[in-house]
Amino acid sequence: MPAAPVRDDFDMSAVTDRLPSIAAQFLDRVRRTPSNEAYRFPVSMGGEEVWSSLTWKQAGERVLQYAAGLVALGVEPEQRVAIAAATRYEWILADLAIMCSGAATTTVYPSTNAEDTTYILTDSGSQVVFAEDDDQIAKLRENRAQLSEVSKVITFDGTADGDWVIGLDDLASLGAERIAAKPEEIYDIVEAIGPDDLATLIYTSGTTGKPKGVRLLQGSWTYEGAVIQGQGILDESDLQFLWLPMAHSFGKVLLSAQLACGFPTAVDGRVDKIIDNLAIVKPTFMGAAPRIFEKAYGRIQTMQEAEGGAKKKIFDRAFATGLKYDGLKREGKKPGFVLEREHAVLDKLVFAKVRERFGGRVRFFISGSAALNREIAEWFHAAGILILEGYGLTETSAGAFVNHPDDYKIGTVGPAMPGSEVQIASDGEVLIKGPHVMQGYHNNVEATGEALEDGWMHTGDIGELDEDGFLRITDRKKDLFKTSGGKYVAPSAIEAQFKAICPYVSQFVVHGNERNFVSAIVALDTDAITEWAQSNGLGGKSYAEIVGSDACRAMVQGYVDQTNARLNRWETVKKFIVLDHEPSVETGELTPSMKVKRKVVESNNQAELDALYS
Repeated sequence: MPAAPVRDDFDMSAVTDRLPSIAAQFLDRVRRTPSNEAYRFPVSMGGEEVWSSLTWKQAGERVLQYAAGLVALGVEPEQRVAIAAATRYEWILADLAIMCSGAATTTVYPSTNAEDTTYILTDSGSQVVFAEDDDQIAKLRENRAQLSEVSKVITFDGTADGDWVIGLDDLASLGAERIAAKPEEIYDIVEAIGPDDLATLIYTSGTTGKPKGVRLLQGSWTYEGAVIQGQGILDESDLQFLWLPMAHSFGKVLLSAQLACGFPTAVDGRVDKIIDNLAIVKPTFMGAAPRIFEKAYGRIQTMQEAEGGAKKKIFDRAFATGLKYDGLKREGKKPGFVLEREHAVLDKLVFAKVRERFGGRVRFFISGSAALNREIAEWFHAAGILILEGYGLTETSAGAFVNHPDDYKIGTVGPAMPGSEVQIASDGEVLIKGPHVMQGYHNNVEATGEALEDGWMHTGDIGELDEDGFLRITDRKKDLFKTSGGKYVAPSAIEAQFKAICPYVSQFVVHGNERNFVSAIVALDTDAITEWAQSNGLGGKSYAEIVGSDACRAMVQGYVDQTNARLNRWETVKKFIVLDHEPSVETGELTPSMKVKRKVVESNNQAELDALYS
């Protein structure tokens, strides 16, 4: 069973000597760098939005008060406390307070409906709930009769009733009284937390049946942070911009990395503000889902199309040169003198402006939660923006594989984390073993037995390892399908090809299981297609009118034809549907991490798909 390859400069002591819990990590960070900035966040002041911040000492004081308040409310070690809120700094402080009280965090996406919220809270046995606002409180009140175990709701911005619902200030006051009476209590609780204690319950956003609660231990999270620290990828001089949903493991793992490495984090979960915030915050790194990079790529491409003329020619020349130059460099070859000079000039004219859109200081982005198209990664790399692709599951505390800034291969998700193991099963499935693998599914022995066998996590993904231990994911095992002609098709590979070509696409879902040919469901990006409409005689039309036009369909057909030219005959997309809306979290067709729910999209358009084959 091959262990993960370890770089010569990796500090294994960071893993072997790591602290036993997230709470201990947090208090250690507060002690070591009390005056350093910990969190930065937007606030409204005088009708304008400005950024405020907390030092580690200030964060520590708030967290300890909240933690003591939870203990005063009767919360005991490993009991569950839920958070139903969008990404914001209060979410992080609440999570850290739960950790310091010895309890475990149940994460609830703010978009989760009342029925599923009730299921998650009852299945997890959550005793207390942090609810962001009145909308979240309303979900709890709707089914309060079923939430008999929830003794108290603590709201960030909602209306407190002084009884079942209290505010953060009320919790802090309870905590201050508790600390005054028992000043050492929280420290004693933190000292008693071990690596095998439950830290987090994250419920998977399944498309069928009820979601499963993934049990992640304290030692899993501290391992994740320690691995990043041991690789020397990040340190106190870095600045993270964090927008990812904190109810998702990708967001959570970046918090453990922060505690281990000590960098400050700017927090704002508003997806529509990401690009604007990058220009203001000027981070050195950010984690993101591939959709963010696809959207930025499409936006820049469509802007250049609209510019036209000399600017478009210079832009196209720059990327043709950049891709050639970059390809030689990654192959270890030296570009010639003429290419070197041309690249230097075009870097100042074009690439520097692209980098500036992302703040101008980014050392690298980390891409996860879904596959990143290789061509898009190479496009960004040619502009001097490194995207390190990683891979993992909620069941592996997010991070299981990741590329290193000094040792990466575009098109792979990197090697397995040091201190873990990986093997490829006979059918190509990726199996993982290590400290980051879940304890199991909460209250679900059967599902746990199916996923874990002798400690090996069966990921459900198909992949292959190269000679250096770098993993390439080829598809999701359950997404592979066979046409009625007996040919196997990997839909994600086709989808990635289309997204690399078409700058107007939002989602492209390939369909064809047991069908006699492959078809697709196409959704177009609202902003990009609105711009396209302005230049194609459809300005002022609604989204539905634009995407339903003959001109738009002909445009999509052109990109489908280009994609088909790259595919095997049996993989080619013969027919397609263009949706009259863009899938979103709100429509239930995207997960909160912006990954398409394939089965939901297919089910919602079953009649239209059937009509393609009639």
